[in-house]
Amino acid sequence: MNPAGKPGKTGSLMAVEVALARLLAMAEASPIRERERLPLAQVQGRVLADDLVSMLDLPPWPNSAMDGYALRVADWTGEPLVVSQKIFAGQAPEALKPGTCARIFTGAPVPAGADCVEMQENTEVQADERVRFTETMAPGQNIRPQGQEATVGELILPAGTRLGPIEQGLAASLGCAELDVIRKVRVAVLSTGDELIEPGQALGPGQIYNSNRVLLCGWLQRLGCEVIDAGILPDDLATTRTQLGELKDVDLILSTGGVSVGEADFLGIALREEGELTLWKLAIKPGKPLTFGHFRGVPVIGLPGNPASTLVTFALLARPYLLRRQGVKEVEPLKFQVPAGFAWPKAGNRREYLRGRLENGRAIIYRNQSSGVLRSAAWADGLVEVMEDRTLIEGDCVSFIPLSEVLS
Repeated sequence: MNPAGKPGKTGSLMAVEVALARLLAMAEASPIRERERLPLAQVQGRVLADDLVSMLDLPPWPNSAMDGYALRVADWTGEPLVVSQKIFAGQAPEALKPGTCARIFTGAPVPAGADCVEMQENTEVQADERVRFTETMAPGQNIRPQGQEATVGELILPAGTRLGPIEQGLAASLGCAELDVIRKVRVAVLSTGDELIEPGQALGPGQIYNSNRVLLCGWLQRLGCEVIDAGILPDDLATTRTQLGELKDVDLILSTGGVSVGEADFLGIALREEGELTLWKLAIKPGKPLTFGHFRGVPVIGLPGNPASTLVTFALLARPYLLRRQGVKEVEPLKFQVPAGFAWPKAGNRREYLRGRLENGRAIIYRNQSSGVLRSAAWADGLVEVMEDRTLIEGDCVSFIPLSEVLS
């Protein structure tokens, strides 16, 4: 049994890691450098163009971590203290009078002269409104120091960070109203083959509905790309050339349908005539055939046509490529080890990505793992990775990639 996590023998097939490394190198060779400045509320899902450096200390002054009383510990002899002022968040306090305490609320600035905040639960207010402290106290207690989160000049978010709600909130806490982000990647999506028709039309003999383009267009939009729906390429060389030539100012042409060397492969012919094309046979299942090339200088990625193959290869290869084009460093999805809730008695020479879900902490898989069954992914909440040349019994550890890691 091949140990978990170690690639097995792939023969003439290209390992997934090799294919990904090549795609990322190509992405780094043609980075998208254009940027735009957007209001903070509009940057979610976009990629930060410049390092975000703090222009202030955060917090800008020591403040109270809770409701209570601010005092100087050395002034407390065990006797109750007079309350000399009351400090709310947003107020500028006076310096603390020696031998007194100040009523203070969470987030309020700590007055000069105080070095401790005692929570109100450890105090008793006397009849004369003096405050008695019931527990031993120490300097610095319950005070958030100036610059606890960030200091002036500190790097907060590096360029290449994908911005989500947390990053937006962090930028807001530093006073940023706008951010410079990389412009959206412009991706043209097309499908190939006379057998494909659009949903809503009547099926003819030998025809199927085109699901891949809908899948990819929606997915790309969730990734923050600008999507150009290039439709279906018919099985005609002249029309293929014309439609490809109309794809102006795009960063990537993304096709599905499997570019090959057959006589009816008009997309492949057009790419070879007016660009370049490399056909890779990957040690991956589903999704062995994958192509990369150029048409008139525009990068082209050709994904296999079966829906589950399209999903797996886009998630693991095309998505990281698109993110790296924008300067994102961490492009591979999180995966973690879980016990298998199934057996896998026959080892294969390709790495398999089974559509599965977690139940009671174990990975189970959909009953039909055919590459043409998209329903398996709708049922699943992740991909279960089974390494090359490996068999499994129930309870063996497998890697699990949540779909939430790759869908946005």
